[in-house]
Amino acid sequence: MTIGTTARGMLGVAMAAALLASTAACSKDSADAPATGGGGTGAVGVDLPRADSDFWNAYAGYVTPKAAEVGVQVAGPTNSQNDVQKLISNVDSLVTQGAKAILMAPQDTGAIGPKLDELAQKKIPVVSVDTRPDSGNVYMVVRADNRAYGTRACEFLGEKLGGKGKVVEFQGALSSINGRDRSEAFKECMTQKFPGITVFEEPTEWEGSKAQAALETRLSTDPDIKGVYMQAGGVFLDPTLQVLKQRNRLVPPTDPKHIFIVSNDGIPQELDAIRKGEIDATVSQPADAYAQYGLYWAKQAMAGVTPKEGPTDHGSTVVKLPNGYEDQLPAPLVTKENVDDPALWGNKK
Repeated sequence: MTIGTTARGMLGVAMAAALLASTAACSKDSADAPATGGGGTGAVGVDLPRADSDFWNAYAGYVTPKAAEVGVQVAGPTNSQNDVQKLISNVDSLVTQGAKAILMAPQDTGAIGPKLDELAQKKIPVVSVDTRPDSGNVYMVVRADNRAYGTRACEFLGEKLGGKGKVVEFQGALSSINGRDRSEAFKECMTQKFPGITVFEEPTEWEGSKAQAALETRLSTDPDIKGVYMQAGGVFLDPTLQVLKQRNRLVPPTDPKHIFIVSNDGIPQELDAIRKGEIDATVSQPADAYAQYGLYWAKQAMAGVTPKEGPTDHGSTVVKLPNGYEDQLPAPLVTKENVDDPALWGNKK
């Protein structure tokens, strides 16, 4: 959506006034000191990272309603299809359309740094959702504690397996801070707490087909596999269930042939799989909150607000980074005991 008609210009003025008023009233999450930004006016340019993940498709569905809730206009959204060069091109296009802030989710967190610095020089603040850029100026990162994902998955599987057995880990792309955080934390936990468990680390680049091929190979060479850690249920769930079904291993937890599975994302399909006993747990990444607070912080950035460290009024904590700030949102472990909790975004209609 672009800006330029007279009617939309009048709407922008009204929104700017409302924005400044709401910003002045908000003191728990942020301070009043000025920062870079567009003075509270203009649209937020949104780039979606991919369309081959149920999680990211769910996030995309939240962008428009959450923008209305937060009170911002959206330019785009574009889709960079897991390609950092396409992301850079999309961002340039969004800026040309008049975007005064950018909401992105760079999958290659090492390569986006120069573009972030370029945007900072143009005083166009950037909010990064789910992933934390390794370098480059970023106004705010909105994500959950990804190291906790790996640790929780390790502890869950370690306890279910009684500290013994073999586990397959579908690693996300190690060019991504999320893939590194989850993989490193999982390995550290397994090494320290469950040395009797053998972990087969399978690189996937977040691609379901690679996870599927890896699982098929491992079940052929090591048919006594007893656990799987899927770092992204949005791309790994369906391929994993297909392989297990083909090999007659998709059985209830009470069956000795059951393979215990813990995932990350919290998509509705994972919650249904937990109810059916097909998988055992997932860590719920809040797709709705990612959209809501990504847009919220973009609005704060355009209004010139400097974030304040500490607890927020939405159950998270803002911390200072070397290259910006991070709003660390809660991400609960979901099992059969709490899978029907209406507060989980995957249960919201």
